[in-house]
Amino acid sequence: MILSINYLYWLVGIILLVVSGMILSDRTHPRRFAAGGFWLIYALIFLIGDVLPPAIVGGAVIVMALIAGFKGVTAGRERSVSQAVRDASARRLGNKLFVPALTIPVVTVVLTLSAGYLVIAGKPLLDPKNVTLVAFGVGCIVALIVTCLMTRDTVGQSMRETRRLVDALSWAAVLPQMLGMLGLVFADAGVGKAVAHLTTTYIPMDMRVTAVIVYCVGMALFTIVMGNGFAAFPVMTGGVGVPILYSVFHVNPALMVAIGMFSGYCGTLMTPMAANFNLVPAALLELKDKHGVIKAQIPTAIAVLIANIVILSVFGFA
Repeated sequence: MILSINYLYWLVGIILLVVSGMILSDRTHPRRFAAGGFWLIYALIFLIGDVLPPAIVGGAVIVMALIAGFKGVTAGRERSVSQAVRDASARRLGNKLFVPALTIPVVTVVLTLSAGYLVIAGKPLLDPKNVTLVAFGVGCIVALIVTCLMTRDTVGQSMRETRRLVDALSWAAVLPQMLGMLGLVFADAGVGKAVAHLTTTYIPMDMRVTAVIVYCVGMALFTIVMGNGFAAFPVMTGGVGVPILYSVFHVNPALMVAIGMFSGYCGTLMTPMAANFNLVPAALLELKDKHGVIKAQIPTAIAVLIANIVILSVFGFA
């Protein structure tokens, strides 16, 4: 049996289904039917979205947007363990608290690197097309088991904490997937070709360094506008990366896409559109300035973006 990406989707769908049930059954929730319905729709997209007609899935997404737009995805009354219990657990575990968090990347890397050797009856154990993502899902499951063993708690408590975090993140939790799909929509609509036309018409692209700057800065700017590097990637790579950097200047494609995504993440650090990264933490930390996280990250983002341009210019064409 091959562990495919579908198993990860189904797992996420089941978790969202449980969260939806918890919200719908919470009579103290101010908008339990709207919020519970929002997460129920999202769960069904993960569970059966691949067998539904695209029009149905698109309609479901529009319904989700309407629920969020009319402020239907609100948080309920927090039900978690007391602060005293949290403090006692923290003192007992100490730095061991980092073990579950580190388990995820360790398992992901080990499985990704050893995927070629994990073969059963002549078939690979992990889906070759999505090795890293499947390994990441396995890493999350292993981390959950480690966490339960360390804290002596149950999977049920993990679901209650999941509901608490989902309540805190609200509709912003779906932004990465939605904005990632927006990038594909833009690519299919020909935005990448439009970007290529504009850049070659108004910017002299006969110099390699100019093309690198346009690609990296463009990735950051499009990410600032759309809030997600995955949405910006197909636009800039299709408009500048492939037709100019690769076809004309023969850049190393692996390094180009890696630096391109990294440049997009620089834009993520500087935009309120990346609400789940920048606005939600400010709200959770009760910062007076809701844009305080962004302001603190801007110097780092600019410095890393400049470093990306230098790295791609120096090492991308060797």
